[in-house]
Order: sequence, then C-alpha cells, then structure tokens
Amino acid sequence: MGNPKAFLTIPRKEAGYRPVHDRIADYGEVEQTLNSEDRRLQASRCMDCGVPFCHWSCPLGNRQPEWQDRLYKNDIKGAYTLLTMTDDFPEFTGRVCPALCEKGCVLNKEHEPVTIRENEAAIVERAFEEGFVTPRPPRHRTGKRVAVIGSGPAGLAAANRLNRKGHTVTVFEKNEAPGGLLRFGIPDFKLNKNIIDRRLALLREEGIEFKCGVCAGTDITAEELLKEYEAVCLAIGAEVPRDLPVEGRNLKGIHFALDFLRQQNRINAGVSVDPAERITASGKKVLVIGGGDTGSDCVGTARRQGALSVTQIEIMPKPPVGENPETPWPYWPVVLKTSSSHLEGCERRWLLDTRRFTGDTDGHVRQVEVEEVVWEKDSESGRMNIVHTGRKEAIEADLVLLAMGFTKPVAEGLIDALGVEKDARGNVKTDPSTHATDIPGVFAAGDVATGASLVVRCIASGRDTAAAIDAYLKQLP
Repeated sequence: MGNPKAFLTIPRKEAGYRPVHDRIADYGEVEQTLNSEDRRLQASRCMDCGVPFCHWSCPLGNRQPEWQDRLYKNDIKGAYTLLTMTDDFPEFTGRVCPALCEKGCVLNKEHEPVTIRENEAAIVERAFEEGFVTPRPPRHRTGKRVAVIGSGPAGLAAANRLNRKGHTVTVFEKNEAPGGLLRFGIPDFKLNKNIIDRRLALLREEGIEFKCGVCAGTDITAEELLKEYEAVCLAIGAEVPRDLPVEGRNLKGIHFALDFLRQQNRINAGVSVDPAERITASGKKVLVIGGGDTGSDCVGTARRQGALSVTQIEIMPKPPVGENPETPWPYWPVVLKTSSSHLEGCERRWLLDTRRFTGDTDGHVRQVEVEEVVWEKDSESGRMNIVHTGRKEAIEADLVLLAMGFTKPVAEGLIDALGVEKDARGNVKTDPSTHATDIPGVFAAGDVATGASLVVRCIASGRDTAAAIDAYLKQLP
C-alpha cells in the first residue's frame, strides 16, 4: 500500500457524466474520465484491507487491492496483468458492471468506497493506449475443436479461455456481428461498440473463428455440431422476455424493451430499418413498464429519440434511499438506484400493476390502466403477497415498452434439437461442478443455464465452463 493514509485525506471523486443537454443529443458514452493524476489518487484510497470484501463481492474474484496499488504506482502494465488474470474483458465490466466490489468496500460503510469500477476502466484504456494489450495466440494447438454457440459475455469468455488452452474454437452467432447483448442490448451511451470491436480484433488475431449470421440448430444442425466438434458450449442467453398478457396487449405501439433497444443500436451502426418497422419515441408519451436496468436503458434511449415525456412504473415498492437495514454492508444494498438516464428526465412511480391497455379506433395504444397495490406478508408462510387496492388510474401513453426481465432461453431450435435436459424454469440444466449437460460433450455457460444475470456473472460462468471443457477434452483420446 503506497499511501496508508490516503483514505483519510483524499475524498472519493467520481468522473461524473457529460452535461444532460449535451449527452441526450447523441449516443456517445455518458461517462467522463478523470486525468491520470486524479485517477492515481483515487487508487491510493484503497486500504489493502486484511479481509478484502471487494474481492469477496466480485463474481470474478478480481484482486482489487493489488491492481489498485499498481495503478497508484503508475505501473499500468502490472495493473493490467493482474486485472486480466481474473477478468477477461475489463473494458466491458469497467463500463457496465454495477460494481458489486464497491458495495463491499470497507469505505462504503461511510458511503465513500474506492472508485473501483472507474479505476478498472482507466487501467484497461491506458493499457491499450500504451501498447500493453497485444495478441497472445497459443504456442501449441491440441487438435481438439470446440463450438461456442453465442457471442455474448459468457460465450466470448469461454472462447477466449479455451483458445488460450490451445483448442481450436469456432463461435457461432445468429446475428450479423458478435457481441450478443453487449452489442445489441446495451445502449451505445453506456458501451460504445468500438470497444467491443477492438477486443474482437484481438480474439481473431489469437485464432478464434467467428461465424456470424449462422443460426445453430438450423443453418448448422445439432447432429453436425456433435459430429464436427469434440465439445459444444451453449451460451445463447435467456432471451424469452416476460410478457404482460392483459386486455389490449395486441394494440399497436406496445413493444418488448429489447426489440426497441436492438433496433436503435442497429441504426447507430448504420443498418437501414424499414420505416414501417421503426419503433420511435419521437414526439410521444412513453411508458416504460419495469424498474430495472433494461427499463432505465429504454428511458435514456427514448430521451435521445425525442420523447415528449417518459414515465417508468414498477410493481414493487420504492427501495429505501441511501440505507437499508435489511441489506447491511458488505452485502449488496437494496436501495434506490438512480441511473444517468433517470437524471435526463423521467417520472418514476412504484406499486403500480398494469391492468389493461386501451387504444383509439386505429388500434394504437393511447392509455394504460394501472392499479395501486400493496405487499403483505403471509403470517404462516412468510411470503410476500400482492394485494390490489382498487385504486385505479389511466396513464396516457403512445409508446409502451415492456421491460420486465427475461424468463428463460429460447428452446425452439438448438436446445430442443440437442435434447438437453431443462430445469423447472426452462433453463438448460447443468452439473454445478462441471457445467456439463446430460448430453456428453455439451456444456452450458451464462444465462442459458442460470437465467438472466449480470455481465460480470456471465463472464465468470464462461471462464469456469471453459475450465470444465478443457478438463473434459484432456480425457479424450
């Protein structure tokens, strides 16, 4: 620890966001950056705790105190080396991770945690700028071939680790470019797609083959995959969105959040969209149903498209502000989260259940009827049950975006063709220790096996699954 008293004398300093009037005019990343000296000072605040709860909180097991010290000492190469020992893609997690590590930071007891996420992003960007990030192809090939199905964070992490072990890896992606939800689900203002392309260029130079526009299960059959590859890693995510089957659901102007976000990301990439298929918030009253990160992304995108107003509703109670005694440090605090998109202009409401949609004579949604609810604990089971109060109101809306999460992976196609066993929720069932399915040689990583989760958890799952596949391949003749 280079400066043992820094946490006492140097306050937390965040880079902050670009001004609202500036950032809503484009899709550039909203976060700013600190100069290198300020960033070093922020890294010096790490106390190198005897029990590093930041490390404990991180699904990847990142060794934060070690690379904070390297950053403070301006050893960017050393910091990057330590960081990438556990995190395959710190340029992704440094931008979109909710920073579970910061919530576990001992300094967070005073709500002044080390700026771990920002420091992480700063390390990887300087490493690229200073030429420390170079292709690292394996010295020897094993002769074993692995097919990775899906190129989201889990698939990319699995492919990266397997390639480093010397296996020949082919990644199949149904869309026109790799990245999965990193590319098509997360808005550009949170993750510029040039960041993804920069990493993909390295992976290709290291020997990974990407086959895009190929739908595994149809364009290449399950039988062909099992015949041509010694192992198959399913990493197709959990893309079945939670629907809202109430009266009026078939009205025009009601869309799943991911359809809305995907389309805008494609437009930003220069893809032409048929005007008849265009989902736009321009000049409209927008209602986002669902209070999570996907809903927040819809808010920011709607603002950039020129929405007249944006309202976001949630069926759950409003979380406490600042402190929540039910989730004390060092656990993840269930408290009110305000994103950069919320700060751009959005009315947020809680404890509202959507009862029906109503529209005009042209069949387009115009109002959404909601009802206030309360949550009461059952005295016998202890479960929280929803109780409708009867108090209803109509919210005007010309565009409704359903952002209520995802339920399971799409089984039609490859999953059904392979015949892998599924759990009660419809996810691919795997052995917890080996990540293997009940079909020999077939493994699963990320959301397809766990249900929808965080990017950082998907990278961790991809890494662990790759280790299991490597062990399996070593046993083959």
